[in-house]
Formats: sequence, structure tokens, C-alpha cells
Amino acid sequence: MSALRLLFDRFTLTLLAVVAAASLLPAHGEGARLFGMLTDVAIGLLFFMHGAKLSREAIFSGAGHWRLHLTVFACTFVLFPLLGLALKPLLTPLIGNELYLGVLYLCALPATVQSAIAFTSLARGNIPAAICSAAASSLLGIFLTPLLVMLLMGVEGESGSTLDAIGKIVMQLLVPFVAGHLARPLIGAWVARNKGWLKNVDQGSILLVVYTAFSDAVVSGLWNVIPPLRLVSLALVCCALLALVLWLTHFFGRRLGFNLEDRITIVFAGSKKSLATGVPMAQVLFSGAAIGPLILPLMIFHQIQLMVCAVLAQRWAARDDGAAAAPAP
Repeated sequence: MSALRLLFDRFTLTLLAVVAAASLLPAHGEGARLFGMLTDVAIGLLFFMHGAKLSREAIFSGAGHWRLHLTVFACTFVLFPLLGLALKPLLTPLIGNELYLGVLYLCALPATVQSAIAFTSLARGNIPAAICSAAASSLLGIFLTPLLVMLLMGVEGESGSTLDAIGKIVMQLLVPFVAGHLARPLIGAWVARNKGWLKNVDQGSILLVVYTAFSDAVVSGLWNVIPPLRLVSLALVCCALLALVLWLTHFFGRRLGFNLEDRITIVFAGSKKSLATGVPMAQVLFSGAAIGPLILPLMIFHQIQLMVCAVLAQRWAARDDGAAAAPAP
């Protein structure tokens, strides 16, 4: 039963239902414009809530471990993009150019916050360092991801201007994020008390963006361009990419001399990619019809990383207290 819950949690099932709804009943015409406006509002609300949840005290408690943080940032913003570029000759024939660009976009994204911290806690890793690394990665991603996208994919926004693309990121993502964080002294306690149903606001925003993106893509012929067999190939590519990154983060953590708790943190914080950041950011960076194929790899990778890391976390959690080395992923 626990394995089924890992495979088919409620949000994953809802996400699949939204993709199916967009495929069968895509928004178009006036409806598409309405969903576009709602999506812009939802993205701003999502990043406002991210800022309101971010605790400066929690970040500062683990900020001193700079070697670990640099290792995590290098895995997130250097290792992943380099792997994406190096694997192009292999991936393009397997999944096609549209989905390969989605893999590149996946490689440019920041790490998750909640799941990286949760898995590190379950595995008895360095929790303060995980909080600091994951939160800093999410914040840095607002700046670094658009730059990496432009370097890796040559995307400069719909207007063709790099400055315009950065301006859109600042206005739609960074400004709400900073506003939420500045409002934390006023609303932080309320957010903490109501985090259960506020989680639905976060997930609802992501679902709205996914529906809007897939509606545009379906109207433009998404499923004629991407056949089912290519989706199976994409799932296998995501599995292979995650396995490679898990092994490399574990290898580098050991070679750099980190202890067991720090290596656990590096594996979980350095191998994650954020759906909560990636989906709305794609809406800002790319034109409507192109978003569907670009976020497909992220959606698949996100679910695979949750299932695999849950198994790894449980394995590390069951270790003896005197264990000297972490088991290899």
C-alpha cells in the first residue's frame, strides 16, 4: 500500500487528470485569454507564498557550512546543465528535439525546498544545511535559471530581448517573492497555522499553469508531434538522468571528505529539480504553445525523483547509528 501511495499520490493523480482535461477539452479563444490572466495572478500568488514561508532564522542556522552549499549549488547549476549538453547526441534521436529542449530546461532549474528538507530529515542528514541550501537554491534560481536557459537554449523571451526576459522574471516572480518575505512578520504566524490548506493554493496554482500550458500545446498539435512511444523513451531518460546524478552527488560528497550526514544532504539537495518553480517560470520565459513539451520532462522527472528518494531516505534512516559510510544510491 505504501508503494502505491508513492506511485499514485493525490497531487500526481490530479496532475494527470489536468493533462487529460487539457488534451480533451483545451481552452481556446476567449477562454484561453481568461486562463492566461488567471495564470499570471496564480504565479504571483505562488511566489508571494514562497516568500512568506521562507524563514531567515532557519536559513542562517545552516549558512556557515559553505563547502556543502557550494557543492550543492555546483550540482544544481553546473553539473546538471553540463550533463544535459553532453547527452544531446544520445537524447535527441531518442526523444526528439522538442523534448530534448525540455530536458535542458529541467537541467537549468533550481532544487526543490520541501522535499529536499523532508527527505534529509527522514534520512537523518544535516537538516539546517539542507534548509539553507534548498532555500538559497530556490532564490538563486530566479536569477540563474533564466541566464542558463538563454545560454543553453538561446531563448530570450517573446520580445527577443534578454533585458525584457529578465524584467518579466523580476516582476512576475521576484517582486511577489520579496513582497511575501517582507510581509512575513505580519502574516508568518497565520501562514504557519494554515499551512495545511495553503498547500492546496500552491498546488492549485501549479495545476492552473499546467492546464493553460497544455491547452495551448494541444491546440497547436502537441500529441501529433509527440507519440506515446516517445513518452516512454522520455520516462526512461528521466530515470537514467536521475540515477546518474544520484551517483555523482554521492561520489563527489565522498571524495570531498564530507561526513555521512553532509553526504545525505548533498544527495537530496543536489539531485532535485523544482516543479513548483519550473512550471510557472516556463510560463514567463516561453511562448504558449512551446510550454507543453518543455515541462513534460520536468513533470515526469519530478515524480520519479520523489519515488526514488523516498526509498533512499528510508534506507538511510534504517542505518546503524555507528555507520561510517552511507550506502551508495
